[in-house]
Amino acid sequence: MKIWFFYAVLSLLLYGFWGFFPKLAVKEISPESALVYEIVGALCVGITTILFMGFKVDFSPKGFLFAFLTGISGMVGTLFFFKATKGGPVSVVVSLTALYPLITIILGAIFLKEPITFRQFVGMAIALFAIYLMSS
Repeated sequence: MKIWFFYAVLSLLLYGFWGFFPKLAVKEISPESALVYEIVGALCVGITTILFMGFKVDFSPKGFLFAFLTGISGMVGTLFFFKATKGGPVSVVVSLTALYPLITIILGAIFLKEPITFRQFVGMAIALFAIYLMSS
């Protein structure tokens, strides 16, 4: 097994828990409080990573900017995800938000000039239909 595949499977499993735990959290606390505690968890992972890297973190202005924007969009998205799980069924909220690759594909086509293949286009159409089915 290739190492990237192993990491992808671990990521899949952990994202599954990431989508499930918020529903349990927002049954007990507000979405905003849940976000703060998630950030504390993320800081623990970040500090551990820095320690394993021997405090040698790469830096470039563009790399920093895009990583920083990743953090902002991820955390604001997570806040809205928590709010959605508080009011809606976790199965629908996770299924709907898991369609984020549609946005990534469109952004890649617009800004990175990556072509959208016919197969991807069909997949996107099916995903949009899935949004309709899951939310109705």
